[in-house]
Amino acid sequence: MNRDPAFSSASALLRALRSRRIGSLELLDHYLARIERHNPALNAVVVRDIEAARKVAKARDRAVRNHAARGPLHGLPMTVKESFDVAGLPSTWGMPALRGNIAQRNASAVD
Repeated sequence: MNRDPAFSSASALLRALRSRRIGSLELLDHYLARIERHNPALNAVVVRDIEAARKVAKARDRAVRNHAARGPLHGLPMTVKESFDVAGLPSTWGMPALRGNIAQRNASAVD
């Protein structure tokens, strides 16, 4: 893994997560700091649910500690495009006519 995780491959990050050289919460916080720093100019991340992301990251870290990791991307923080439904969050596909549309459940790809 590179010194700056943002420039590491997913494979390298997953190895670091599995070996506990970095935690999911630590990695999430790294990316959140990058979003805070760069997003004002980019406007790439339009919806955030930081509290839920931190809760999931903590659960992923516990699972790794308990040797209960699930799936090949377990613990790797990621963004979900706003065109995929995430329960409780806006889902407009970028269409003004869908402004105010709040997803009732997660899309299968999100789960």
